[in-house]
Amino acid sequence: QAQALGPHLPAGRRVEGTCKQGRPGCPSPPALAGLTEDEDVRAMLRGSRLCKIRSRTWQKERLYRLQEDGLSVWFQRRIPRAPSQHIFFVQHIEAVREGHQSEGLRRFGGAFEPSRCLTIAFKGRRKNLDLAAPTAEEAQRWVRGLAKLRARLDAMSQRDTHTWIHFYLHRADSNQDSKMSFKEIKNLLRMVNVDMNDMYAYSLFKECDRSNNEWLEGPEIEEFLQRLLKRPELEEIFHRYSGEDRVLSTPELLEFLEDQGEDGATLAHAQQLIHTYELNETAKQHELMTLDGFMMYLLSPEGGCPEPAHTCVFQDMNQPLAHYFISSSHNTYLTDSQIGGPSSTEAYVRAFAQGCRCVELDCWEGPGGEPVIYHGHTLTSKILFRDVIQAVRDHAFTLSPYPVILSLENHCGLEQQAAMARHLHTILGDMLVTQLLDSQNPEELPSPEQLKGRVLVKGKRLPAARNEDGRILSDREEDNEDEDEERGGGGPRPSRSPRSCRPLAVYCWASRLRTPAPCPQPRPQPCQVSSLSERKAKKLIREAGNSFIRHNACQLTRVYPLGLRMNSANYNPQEMWNSGCQLVALNFQTPGYEMDLNAGRFLINGQCGYVLKPACLRQRDTTFDPECPGPPRTTFTIQVLTAQQLPKLNAEKPNSIVDPLVRIEIHGVPADCACKETNCVPNNGFNPRWGQTLQFQLRAPELVLVRFVVEDYDATSPNDFVGQFTLPLSSLKQGYRHIHLLSKDGASLSPATLFVHICIQRS
Repeated sequence: QAQALGPHLPAGRRVEGTCKQGRPGCPSPPALAGLTEDEDVRAMLRGSRLCKIRSRTWQKERLYRLQEDGLSVWFQRRIPRAPSQHIFFVQHIEAVREGHQSEGLRRFGGAFEPSRCLTIAFKGRRKNLDLAAPTAEEAQRWVRGLAKLRARLDAMSQRDTHTWIHFYLHRADSNQDSKMSFKEIKNLLRMVNVDMNDMYAYSLFKECDRSNNEWLEGPEIEEFLQRLLKRPELEEIFHRYSGEDRVLSTPELLEFLEDQGEDGATLAHAQQLIHTYELNETAKQHELMTLDGFMMYLLSPEGGCPEPAHTCVFQDMNQPLAHYFISSSHNTYLTDSQIGGPSSTEAYVRAFAQGCRCVELDCWEGPGGEPVIYHGHTLTSKILFRDVIQAVRDHAFTLSPYPVILSLENHCGLEQQAAMARHLHTILGDMLVTQLLDSQNPEELPSPEQLKGRVLVKGKRLPAARNEDGRILSDREEDNEDEDEERGGGGPRPSRSPRSCRPLAVYCWASRLRTPAPCPQPRPQPCQVSSLSERKAKKLIREAGNSFIRHNACQLTRVYPLGLRMNSANYNPQEMWNSGCQLVALNFQTPGYEMDLNAGRFLINGQCGYVLKPACLRQRDTTFDPECPGPPRTTFTIQVLTAQQLPKLNAEKPNSIVDPLVRIEIHGVPADCACKETNCVPNNGFNPRWGQTLQFQLRAPELVLVRFVVEDYDATSPNDFVGQFTLPLSSLKQGYRHIHLLSKDGASLSPATLFVHICIQRS
């Protein structure tokens, strides 16, 4: 078969083109592939003078220009002594909005027409970039151009490594003469995070130096790169199935798919994969797959580790709300610390962009009869309640159509409560749920499907609790008083007084749940919601595990971090999910393993913010107890093979090379929680190899999250984080898979990947 294809079989991936210096064979950067003739992208490459807007008085014009890598935007700013140059990366952009669609532009952009304005919102804690262009057309060029570049980056995979490395090749060519000395080659290796032994590197250099003149140029450079980019582990797998002819026939590819554990693999499916991923047209016509096509398939989303079907909404969305884990945020208005950080409507927009479906509004009395939102009795800044409700109206259903819950922490008197109710009605209109959907079943919670596009208010329906001086207590303060009583510090019972917002809590009435839990209740009250601190929730889990689960099978429970977490740190959400708590609220502005778990939990089901709980957590008569889950039922075995193109952690130190190790973490019921790690590979973040097998015995696999972590080993201090990826075990595909790593803020680290083999054996 290979002979029949003859010279048509590619020896290696080549992307033809010319670089800025006209060097033949140097490709367009991967992010620009197919976009170099696009007028919007060409305009961005030329650059634009855009006005950056930070306040009414701070509005400065700067030059912004897309860099030739297609991955970053360069801009210049002036400081008193000298101009400084900075960049931001396209992959860190979360959204690009047109017009006055940010808090900053609504407040400070009045002098600029909306058609000239755009906002670049970034992932993580980085502030928005609010810009005004000289003309509406120039603003549109940046909006359209960034959209195209972001779409191109989303479509990129490891198959673009060949073009990715050419970008570093261009930078390593210090005198831009299209030739590479050994010193320049060593510089290139350090740039791509590999500290290769000098003797080995030089021997490789000399093997490619066909002209024997101590320079590499043209085809010699290509040969060096091909040798550098070889994936021996993929070649070995490919040859195991392809045999001596070194191409995969359709039956051979089907055999590989069956060994991978691909459900429903057929000859027709194997043919479809060849036509989708094979690069060589002659091979495609003969229904054959070359090594290049095989690599492209393994690096594609279809060949990746998450189950592709789970990237869409695939679960039953017609069950009661209490049957779902619901992505929930705590102190949603904060962008930083809960002591003195800024409050912003942008924090709500970002939470919705991450799939959040339950947001918190701490409501306090403000001037002019307008309630405000902030972290009470602290130095955090204040935002208007009505502005937050407008942000809910404009952004709540951008990513997910399923219902949003507004968790009101109400500290307002009757007059400003009336203002709150008025804003909810007038701004949200028909979005707001103000009456039962089914008056025949008033005690039944509706489903996410029934509530598509609707907003629920969580608040009190009964008279409000007050403290000794008559001030209204919020749910959280009541809960704290309960805990004081439990510790022996009880006080006088609060008096009661009606509040005007109570009719809006239709399906989410705030109610108290004492310790130990009175569960299961004689008559379940599905429309009641209990708010518990993490401490009180842990006490319930410890003292009334199964009863608490039965309670959560029919009623919603919201858990929030202790107020003592001054730096807005988070608790481990897995403990709460194990007991069926639906609204496990975290500080979305604080990155860490807790938010990685939250992102992994809600990565599936189309990232819609609702994930159906396992059956053992939905049955009112369940016997499941996370503290006693029974014997092991599943063996999870993972072979950590290699990694590819891990990022450098300190770009300012070019000689600093990563010493990577891989840790596999299991998060589930206490008996399942475990972590195991590989050895570290010294001085190689480019293509480290491990070949180590790690195995776990699991008792409640339906609750397990698997977190893949790569760290830079350090013998004298804590390891540095490199990247991670988290997802439920139930959505993890078996076989040979690439794990595409994410940064602390959840941004893609493409082309950084782990290559592993996964086996899940269920008894």
